[in-house]
Amino acid sequence: MDDTQLQLKSVTQNAFVAAEDGGGAALFASRSSASGWETFKLHPINQNNFNLKVFSNQFVTLAGVNVVATASTPGQSETFQLVRNNVDKNRMRIRASNGFLLQANKDGSMTADFSESTTTWGDDDPSVFVVTIIKDLPSLFDDIPNKDLLANKDGSLTANFGESTTWGDDDPSVFAVTIVKGLPSLFDGIPNKDLLDSTRVQFKSMAQKGFLAAENGGGGALVANRPSASDWETFKLWRIDENTFNFKVFNNQFVTVAGVNVVATASMPGQSETFQLVRNDADNNKMRIRAPNGSFLQANKDGSVTADFVKSTKWGEEDPSVFAVTIVGQALQGEYQICNGYGKDTATQIMNEHRSTYIVERDFAFMAANGLNAVRIPVGWWIASDPNPPAPFVGGSLQALDNAFTWAERHNIGVIIDLHAAPGAQNPWEHGGSRDGSRTWGDSNIAETVQVIDFLAARYARRSGLLAVELMNEPVAPGVSLDSLKRYYQQGYNAVRKHSPTAYVIMSNRIAGHWDELVDFATPFSRTVLDGHPYLVFEPKLDKSNVQQNIDFVNKEIAGDLSTMTRPDGPLTFVGEWVAEWKVKGASKEDFQRCANAQMAVYRKATFGWAYWSYKHVSNHWSMEWMINNGYISLKNA
Repeated sequence: MDDTQLQLKSVTQNAFVAAEDGGGAALFASRSSASGWETFKLHPINQNNFNLKVFSNQFVTLAGVNVVATASTPGQSETFQLVRNNVDKNRMRIRASNGFLLQANKDGSMTADFSESTTTWGDDDPSVFVVTIIKDLPSLFDDIPNKDLLANKDGSLTANFGESTTWGDDDPSVFAVTIVKGLPSLFDGIPNKDLLDSTRVQFKSMAQKGFLAAENGGGGALVANRPSASDWETFKLWRIDENTFNFKVFNNQFVTVAGVNVVATASMPGQSETFQLVRNDADNNKMRIRAPNGSFLQANKDGSVTADFVKSTKWGEEDPSVFAVTIVGQALQGEYQICNGYGKDTATQIMNEHRSTYIVERDFAFMAANGLNAVRIPVGWWIASDPNPPAPFVGGSLQALDNAFTWAERHNIGVIIDLHAAPGAQNPWEHGGSRDGSRTWGDSNIAETVQVIDFLAARYARRSGLLAVELMNEPVAPGVSLDSLKRYYQQGYNAVRKHSPTAYVIMSNRIAGHWDELVDFATPFSRTVLDGHPYLVFEPKLDKSNVQQNIDFVNKEIAGDLSTMTRPDGPLTFVGEWVAEWKVKGASKEDFQRCANAQMAVYRKATFGWAYWSYKHVSNHWSMEWMINNGYISLKNA
């Protein structure tokens, strides 16, 4: 459980007490509202006497009669008695180690020089403070004196009978599930749904029998003379509408027209880089490409490609403007592709209907009834601009998150807000918000990303359901450098703490990084959590493995990785994504049960807990709801 945390408001000054700069200086009663610097952690001595710890992990003490927060460790001089009003227990006075009471002076200063005999507990008494306790305690502690002020230095809550409940050790409190918004069927109504943003296409001239290629991967002319296709012969689509596109080449330049010559030299697309794909009604894999000048591209006999074909076509193989199109792999299927595929009006309708029906309050009731006590909710950076996010995204995600908080709070479920898609995309996958599979997040994106975290923390800091804020999901190494990530995590942590002293701050490890690469960095911060994502199904070592080999991998390899991240005095640890899925062919229900139970046995050693990916999914084993309903997973085994 959490350290009890207090906010003190002077009744005479009508202002909150704050540790200036979060600690290291004087206390003042001058703040109109309360956040991290105005919040004090209690370290109990007994039921009435406490040390007061401030934001920067220093302790309140006395310098003469002045009240300051400068002590690195607590002792007798840092011990204060909390004296409650018998009529209104939210009113308190604070007796310092010199025997006097603290008072809030008219200039905002705090001094320990008020005589107890003069108090009336009225609003004119400078030694009286109205106290807000940040977090209530469970009924287990109802019979303990001053139970709402009881906290241990290790973060646990302990009664004199020796039992404790704590975030950590071998019994983590968080059993969570990730709520994923997407369904493949959402894409079904998109016109030309096989030509979404990120679709990779190859064009083969019917007349010249050669593939289109960007010479040297870009920076020069397009030619139509390649007998086979690879990277230089593959073009990524940026969709403008169902028929109109930009073409991005291997070196991240865009196809454009120079006179009538077709080249790949543009650094950013505009009108001159916009092409129309005209499909053959009888064979959708045959296309012509209309250039911005109104003419069609043609493959000439010398292999050059020009935008100067104006004749009508019969789509025959002798027509130099006809290309056979091959779509390579599958396009990304993220929120960007949905919204840009439909266009604003239709996307708004589709997304609003989906958000209002896919996850509803009864899902939270199901979670609570089956032993889940937290949800991890992925959000994209554009949520901070809702209800009018930048194109192509559409509004509604913020209201959906508000609804989730309301339902979670009704069912005593904690909420982890997970920034799953950062500006610029921290990974190349659809859930990272990438348009075309590019990952460009870096130092230039830090300020905007911190603004998103600040927005979320400010909006939800006072919600009782807020458990944690995850600053970023799955940044990819080496593209996201460790130095850049640490700079961002420092600033993101500060943004959360500006609004909430109690919310946990989760820092995701890098994909393809080392599990322990953030431990030393995160250790000095208060209430931080490191997040790792072990997936059996994505592990190359397990490509041809059997059931027992997968379970052995969990018990040895993954357990070892988790152990390297978990240190007694370090940050808490979180297995923020896992799934009972693998590459084993013909596995039985019992095999899947063994897989799930083996993972839960290891992941319970994570000192913060775990989250299953995901709650609902079209693939059964990826759906915690399906796994529970069909007896594959029971939280009794967690």
